[in-house]
Amino acid sequence: MRKLSSELQPLLGQSVQVSGWVNSRRDHGGLIFIDLRDHQGIIQLVVTPENQNVFQLAETLRDEFIISATGVVKEREPALCNPNILTGHIELVVDQLELLAKSQPLPVNTHDDGPESSEEMRLKYRFLDLRRPSMQHILKRRAEYYQVLRSFMAEHDFTEITTPILANSSPEGARDFLVPSRLHPGQFYALPQAPQQFKQLLMVGGVNRYYQIAPCFRDEDPRADRLYGDFYQLDLEMSFVDDGETVRTEMEPLIKTLVKDFAGKKLLSEDIPRIPFEQCMDTYGTDKPDLRYGLELIDLSAELKDTTFKVFQTPSVKAIRVPNGASLSRSQIDHFTNLAKQAGAGGLAYIIYENGEVKSPIAKFLTSTELEAIKAKTGAEDGDAVFFGAGTRAAVNKVLGQLRIAFADHFELKDDNVVALCWVVDFPFYEWSESENKLDFGHNPFSMPKGGVAALEAATSDQEKLNIIADQYDMVMNGYEICSGAVRNHNPDVMYRAFQALGYDQQYVSERFGGMLSAFQFGAPPHAGCAFGLERIFMVLNDTKNIRDIVAFPKNGSGVDLMMGSPSAVDLQLLSDTKIAIVEE
Repeated sequence: MRKLSSELQPLLGQSVQVSGWVNSRRDHGGLIFIDLRDHQGIIQLVVTPENQNVFQLAETLRDEFIISATGVVKEREPALCNPNILTGHIELVVDQLELLAKSQPLPVNTHDDGPESSEEMRLKYRFLDLRRPSMQHILKRRAEYYQVLRSFMAEHDFTEITTPILANSSPEGARDFLVPSRLHPGQFYALPQAPQQFKQLLMVGGVNRYYQIAPCFRDEDPRADRLYGDFYQLDLEMSFVDDGETVRTEMEPLIKTLVKDFAGKKLLSEDIPRIPFEQCMDTYGTDKPDLRYGLELIDLSAELKDTTFKVFQTPSVKAIRVPNGASLSRSQIDHFTNLAKQAGAGGLAYIIYENGEVKSPIAKFLTSTELEAIKAKTGAEDGDAVFFGAGTRAAVNKVLGQLRIAFADHFELKDDNVVALCWVVDFPFYEWSESENKLDFGHNPFSMPKGGVAALEAATSDQEKLNIIADQYDMVMNGYEICSGAVRNHNPDVMYRAFQALGYDQQYVSERFGGMLSAFQFGAPPHAGCAFGLERIFMVLNDTKNIRDIVAFPKNGSGVDLMMGSPSAVDLQLLSDTKIAIVEE
């Protein structure tokens, strides 16, 4: 019977069998010591020369060979104990040994200590990288994470229901992955970006509360906090709910449980603030604010409205007060200036307060009254620095918002043991698409605009349409968007009118969303819901900076599976069966 390494302590003096990987082998004269590793830990094996066959086999073992050993569990001599492992005070004296599998020399490190392998090699040989204790720990923790989610949802009367993977295209803000149909040549399924339409149809079908741990597929560029291709979300919907606050209040205890009980972290505040989108952008320069630190954007437009300094003669002038900013060197300020330029600024004006003096290249262009107003409004003190942004409101928010994050990183203001949560609410229903030079939906067309049809009909100009507010909400955790939700549009008239404002006729809407609109005509209850990004939450709770490190088999930063070799060319017969031809450019 196989015994796991952590189960051996109660078996002193007994004969047991263990199996696992050779973590290391050491020859000490007439003895061979083998550290044997399984998924629970390490046990030291001792092989003596009395058993010649066993000893000869042990001499041939190499790292990562798989073996099975039988022997007696004994206490180690006190001087030979290893306090770094749980079984460091016991060992197994081997009397039988079997080689189960050999291993070639490893291309990557399977230990957490020693030289770190490159991400490219780790992903190519992910099946070896998973042997590292830290990766084994991540896989176990993720299973426990899902158990917490499912327990909470069951306790709150949600029914777990799976929805189709082969679906129709749905506008969720990213490109679809398309699947050609063999039975219907020239037509395509789309892998769902989210189960949006299906979960709304479940509400029409009489399901009171639905959820699933849903696979989602989006063809969008990967980054450190976003996987390429597929990811999972806790998707949920609630019938007879017509306000977002009901959903927010219902789901907050789950996130608090994950933060405090599952991850063992501290909440910045038990009371999770609701921040309107416009206020959020003006205060933090982003709709994903990290509230663990201050560095808020301070509006100086009124104080500098009559300035003769041309750089500040713009619609918006804002500043960030950086405590201890006077400690920044010239090269460090140049670094932040380059970041500002990359964000679209022409440069980066600043004032340093040091030893009771104002040190700044721009001070000579400002009056004493303006300098005093800046110091008073920002609350700057000796040792601080104030950095400015000037331009349009949107441009200033963007530049200073990115600088705010950079300053927090530089001064190490982000405490990984603290989790700051907030809800961002009242998003614009429409937004201006710079790439297409026209209005588009802010999130998706399935959200309910506040005011319903009346709000849509009252808005005639583009600016009036941009002022329409959607009953949408995001939850933010330490600067990451972890949840997006909304009160849903369950009224066909509102749906038609929402698209009409963008120039789409009723036929277009019926062709794209005919199934859902048809269902709504048979009586749809008001409903609302949200979806939590499970990998992103897990990444924050585990203090991981790269989301690929918490997934068993991720693709690399270019969307390539280096281990399996995908994407790849397919057999021409498969293309022929689906009536697809590849046209070379």
